[in-house]
Amino acid sequence: MSEYYYPILAFHIIAVLSWMSLLFYLPRLFVYHQEHKDKEQFVEVVKIQELKIYKIIGFPAMIATIISGVMLIIANPDLLKEAWFHAKLSLLILLIAYSFSLEYFRKQLANETCNKSGKFFRAYNEVPTILAILIVTYVITKSIPIIFSLGITLFFVFIMYMIMKAKPKNNQQK
Repeated sequence: MSEYYYPILAFHIIAVLSWMSLLFYLPRLFVYHQEHKDKEQFVEVVKIQELKIYKIIGFPAMIATIISGVMLIIANPDLLKEAWFHAKLSLLILLIAYSFSLEYFRKQLANETCNKSGKFFRAYNEVPTILAILIVTYVITKSIPIIFSLGITLFFVFIMYMIMKAKPKNNQQK
């Protein structure tokens, strides 16, 4: 299977990019959904977009990412001997959990039972960014740079705090 490593890797990267479109864009749709609840037609369009990006693009891409990732491990089992790879897998588990949390919130929004604010979703939208930065750093450097990891994590925690602390604009709901 090692002769197929690079084609599988190419597919894996494409699947990751497709999955990331869900992880980055769906929370942004949630922001629009919550901040424009009073515009019924707008919200109905956003609900359709939320459903389609999750069910048609994001979830299948996540499954393709996982399957191709497993195939890469089968093709190169030495990856399992690397500490950075275990750190990457740990962060990947968090990304998968985050993905499922988006579906949880999507269903709540579809049923109009979500009590999270647009601000919450703005801050929540930072989670896949920090995880992606760390994963890419570990994969490229083949190491776990502790100072960088702590620094970038603290930076994003600060950003999320500032988003939650910010005062709403006139057209936004709290």
